[in-house]
Amino acid sequence: MTVAYLGLGANLGDARQTLKDAVVCLAQQHTISVLAKSSLYRTAPIDAGGDDYFNCVVKVDTTLPVRHLLALCQKIEHQFGRERPFRNAPRTLDLDILLYGEQSIDEPDLIVPHPRMAERAFVLVPLVEIDSALVIPQHGRAEALLGGVSDQRIEKVKGPCQCPMLNALSANGATEKGRCE
Repeated sequence: MTVAYLGLGANLGDARQTLKDAVVCLAQQHTISVLAKSSLYRTAPIDAGGDDYFNCVVKVDTTLPVRHLLALCQKIEHQFGRERPFRNAPRTLDLDILLYGEQSIDEPDLIVPHPRMAERAFVLVPLVEIDSALVIPQHGRAEALLGGVSDQRIEKVKGPCQCPMLNALSANGATEKGRCE
C-alpha cells in the first residue's frame, strides 16, 4: 500500500457537489482507502479565467501503481464530464496526484510531487489541514510554505458536509453506489 495525496478542483456546474461525489467515487474503489479529506475551499482561478474554484485534498492508501492511479483519476474526470479544450480551461472536475509515497517522478505526462503544489494556496492549505507535519519532497514542510502563498485568496467553505453518502462512508466504510461506475 502507498499513501498518496490527491488534489480535487472544479469550477463548472455544481462544483461543490461534484467534489463530494468524486470523493465518494474514490472511496468506492476496492484499490483505494480514503484516509482523510480536507474541508472544501473556495479560491480564485490562477493563470485561468472563469468562476471561482472549489478545492479539497484527500489522503488515500492505494495498492495501485502510480500510472494506474493516474489512469483512474483521468477516468473519473471523464465520468464527470471533464473536457480539455485548452490549457487551464474551466473544468467540471480536476484530479491531480500531488504526492505518491515518497517517490519523485519526472515524465512528460506525470510529475510527482505536483510541479506547482508549493506555489498554490488551494493545495497547501488543505494539505496542512490534513497533516500539519507533511513534508513535500524537494520543498520541505508544507506548513512552512504557506507564507509564500499568503497573497492568494482562499476561504474555507462553512458548514458540515451535507452529503449523506459521504458521511456514511466516513462513519462505517460502507460502499453505497453513487455516480461512480
